[in-house]
Parts: sequence; structure tokens; C-alpha cells
Amino acid sequence: MSDVPVRITRRRFLQAGAALGGAMLLPGVMGAAYAAGSDAPELNTVRVGFIPLTDCAPVVMAALKGFDKKYGISIVPSKEASWAAVRDKLVSGELDAAHMLYGMLYGLELGLAGKAHPMANLMTLNQNGQGITLSSELLESGIRDADGLAKRVAASAPGTYTFAHTFPTGTHAMWLYYWLAAAGIHPFNDVRTVVVPPPQMVMNMRIGNMVGFCVGEPWNARAINDRIGFTAATSQEVFPDHPEKILGTRAAWVTQHPHTARALVAAVMEAARWIDASPDNRRETARVLARRAWLNTKEQYLTGRMLGEYDSGAGRRWQDAHPMRFFNDGDVSFPWHSDGMWFLTQFRRWGLLTADPDYQGIAARINRNDIWQQAATAVGGIATPSSLLRTSTLMDGSRWDGTRPAEYAARFAITR
Repeated sequence: MSDVPVRITRRRFLQAGAALGGAMLLPGVMGAAYAAGSDAPELNTVRVGFIPLTDCAPVVMAALKGFDKKYGISIVPSKEASWAAVRDKLVSGELDAAHMLYGMLYGLELGLAGKAHPMANLMTLNQNGQGITLSSELLESGIRDADGLAKRVAASAPGTYTFAHTFPTGTHAMWLYYWLAAAGIHPFNDVRTVVVPPPQMVMNMRIGNMVGFCVGEPWNARAINDRIGFTAATSQEVFPDHPEKILGTRAAWVTQHPHTARALVAAVMEAARWIDASPDNRRETARVLARRAWLNTKEQYLTGRMLGEYDSGAGRRWQDAHPMRFFNDGDVSFPWHSDGMWFLTQFRRWGLLTADPDYQGIAARINRNDIWQQAATAVGGIATPSSLLRTSTLMDGSRWDGTRPAEYAARFAITR
């Protein structure tokens, strides 16, 4: 299967618009896009939940920059306290869609974090940009990385050390487990793990409830600023250009509101493209997100890592080769089936699934490439990959390409 992307040309864009009765207009004159006729969004207002993390940026900027109006909808971002709150409000219908952990949505579909609900992944919101923080006490005792931590854990009674992540089937749990296991630390037998909402991570480490956590920004940077922790690893060191947050919703919502779903994805996709267009746009995004209505934090906690400028808090500084990305010519937002399947392999590895699932079938059911393609065509100028699978090499040298998921899930020495 060729990996050469198919570029959506201006001619193809116009042809698509003609096929839809002229409802689609060229970028720059799309103020009335999907504003009338049978192609109009079924809803005027779309309620989108988010957790105060840097990677909610495309949702927030889509609303504040007016990209939503361009496609005939009004996005109303709803700030939530925890991923459990996002889950409950999305399932109940109080939210139309949400900024979500990738694995969280797959867990909902499979009933791994509550009652099973048919779900839909409309697009990926970002790649990279999470972190694993260890406490300053560990740093002061000479521990700077996973190998040093492994020696300390091996010399201690099981469960002596506690680590936090944000949701049982979420991305942060999977990055933390993978990082620990790669160093020979069993995340269930050797240490204790707990769930803590992102905004509460720093406070819980400050009072000694855990010695490490995995979370999104700005909470890793905040831990450094408050001198209670340091960045031992970034999530992109675990899995370069990994999928992170997604724009998720209920499958039934897409069935009932297909034009609204397309408009929502188009608006958020265009906001993501705007954010990635320049360092100045990223700086502006950081200034906006720092405000009380969004992350309620200091701009300085956001800007550096938004620009890929890292300071570990332990003497290491670098310009990251895999910074948080929101667009990258559309590759970030594409609902790669292999991305969803990877989380299923980790659910199998850690005993969340007791048998191999239908990896390909589940990814095809959840990841709505049809909605993404319609939105990409509306936005214009976005490359469409010719394959639903992509290849990645993780920190332990394992190669993931989505072709033999059951074999991949069974390859790990440390499992549950």
C-alpha cells in the first residue's frame, strides 16, 4: 500500500462543491458555508467539553477566532473538572462532543470504564506534548531517569512508591505504564497507581500523595516552577508523534447530526492549522489559554513547551524534535486506524481486555474517516493519506504499523 498522500487540489475542491449543489465555497469566501439548504448544520450551537490542558487549544481557538461561524455553527466550550465528568456529561447528552483522551473514548466503546456506549472519533486534536514528572525528593536522592528509579523500586517493598495518571484507559495511563515497564518496573506489581484529575496533580505531589505522575501540560511545567518536581521523560520520548487528545462524541450524535459533525470538524481543523501556522500564533494561543476562563494559569507555563522549548527542571534543556503538534499538513488530525488499534493492544497487554478484540473492526467503527474527509474537503488544501495505517518506533525499539496487532500485543515481557 502506497504511503504517498493524495493532495486535495483546487479543482477537486470545486468539483466537490459543485456535487453538493454549490454549498461549499473556496477558503476566504466561506462565510456562508453550509449556512442554508439541506446541507446546513442541523444544530446552531455545539457544546464541546474540555479539560484545562494546553491541548484543548484547537477547540478554544475555533470558538474565539470565529472559525465555527465560518461553517454555520457556534461552538460553546464547557470547562470540566475531570475526565470522569467529561465522560458522564457526554454520555448523558449534556455535551455534544468533547476534547477527550484517545484511550478514554475507546474504553467507553468497549465498556471498560463504565457502561458500553457506541462512540465516534471525529479527529485527533494533537500529537505529543505530555510529560512524566518525578518528585524533587527523588531528584535530590540522585534519581534522574527511569533506570535510576528502577533500582530504587527494586530495593523497596512492592507498592512503596505511588504514581498518578488521569484516567484508567486514558493516554496518560498508557504512557506511564509503557515507560515504567520499559525500565523493568511492573506498573501494577511493583508500584501503586492512582487516578488524579489534571488540575490536581501538582497539589497532590506537593503534599506527598505520589512521587510521580503522567499528565498533559501545563502541569509538568507548573511542577518545575513550583520546585516540587522535574520532567523525567516526555510522552514523545515514549512514542514519537503519538496520538493524544481527540474530538469525540457519541455515534448516535453523528448519525443524527452529520452536517453539524462535519462543520465542527472543519472549524476545529482550521483552528489547528492556524495555531501551527507560526510561532506567533502559538504564542497568542498560549496567552489566550492562560486566562481564567480557560486554564487559569501563567502564560510562562504554556509558551515554552508550546514552542517545543523544554527545560527538564534538572539541568537539561533542548528544542524538541517532536513538539506538540496540532495540524502538520493535516496528518495530526487524520483518524489513523493504527492509532486507535495501538491503544487496544495496550488494553490487552494490561488485562483490560481478556482476549484479543477485533482490532481492525473496532477502529473502523469508531474512527469516522468519512466525516474527517468531508471536513478536510471543506477546509481545502489538506493532504489525505492513502493508507489508514502509519508506522512508529517506540522507546524500546518496538515497531508498530497496525498490521499484526494481536502479535504485537503479545510481544511484551511485562504484562498483566
